Amino acid sequence: MKYTSAKIKRVFIIKFDNNDDLLEEIYKVCRKEKIKSGIIFLIGALRNCKIVTGPKKSVIPPIPNFNFVKDSNEIIGIGTLFSLKNEPKIHLHLSFGRGKKTLTGCLRTKSNVFLVAEGVLFELDTKVVREYDRKSQLNLIKI
Repeated sequence: MKYTSAKIKRVFIIKFDNNDDLLEEIYKVCRKEKIKSGIIFLIGALRNCKIVTGPKKSVIPPIPNFNFVKDSNEIIGIGTLFSLKNEPKIHLHLSFGRGKKTLTGCLRTKSNVFLVAEGVLFELDTKVVREYDRKSQLNLIKI
């Protein structure tokens, strides 16, 4: 285990509109505001997205198990944002719910907001970045 400290710099409140691409809109805010590190909390509804729901088997590197979420689902999510080669890179996990069904996973692709979603983005003052890890074949944080 490794760890470091960080301080909160700025806080952004984001309202996503119907059919917005959730990840792309977060990236737009990060680029415009020059945010390199942060944490985001999300609530709302999404549809038409592909998520990773764990690896197919417990091996390294993992082979992702993809699921497609077609219809609108309520969401609650949390993500981290750290730069990879000086560009923002988001790692976002969401729980989806519709009726009595739930699904949790990592959003990796385009998605569509259904009606509305809201986010609170805390910009962090830290030197933590993402770096490609050959063994896991993932972009992991470097402390």
